[in-house]
Amino acid sequence: MPSGHTHSLPETRNERSLLLALALTGSFLIAEVIGGIVTGSLALISDAAHMFTDVAALAIALAANRVGRRPPDSRRTFGYQRFEILAAAFNAVLLFLVAIYILYEAYQRLKSPSEIQSLRMLVIATIGLAINLISMRLLAAGRDTSLNVKGAYLEVWSDLLGSVGVIAGALVIAVTDWLWVDSVIAVAIGLWVLPRTWAC
Repeated sequence: MPSGHTHSLPETRNERSLLLALALTGSFLIAEVIGGIVTGSLALISDAAHMFTDVAALAIALAANRVGRRPPDSRRTFGYQRFEILAAAFNAVLLFLVAIYILYEAYQRLKSPSEIQSLRMLVIATIGLAINLISMRLLAAGRDTSLNVKGAYLEVWSDLLGSVGVIAGALVIAVTDWLWVDSVIAVAIGLWVLPRTWAC
């Protein structure tokens, strides 16, 4: 009895951390999409698309965390652990589709650049970076005890790099007025996402 109780404590903490990270990331995803449209920044929209994969990864990890705790039965002798494999495959397909979308939109923008509100872009990207840091802190404790949490943690970590890239792009545009930098950052995010589909 004590051992079962002890085992359930990390799972409960992991679930709480996943829920909080999902709420933060999901809320900012909506804000970033709106911000990308308002500022005219494709890099922000691309980062939002990447953040969508974070939301999916967190939701999948949360579901897998719950389903994986169910005991095996006569029809599922290995329990529900294989759910994690199906979840990973789904996420890989999602990442691939997002990457293709990002590259296509970046190509269109490179042919026809549009005005970008770089200062607002910088503020939104900085908030995104803060959200990523908070989410990583929430997930850090459980990444060594759960494969699902570790996968979600790595997704958020990769999106943090995207936020850094958008911040750098916003600063360059603000100083130089090189609008094409926004599309280059978007392409970089797309190329960062695409190879990871084969690693999932």
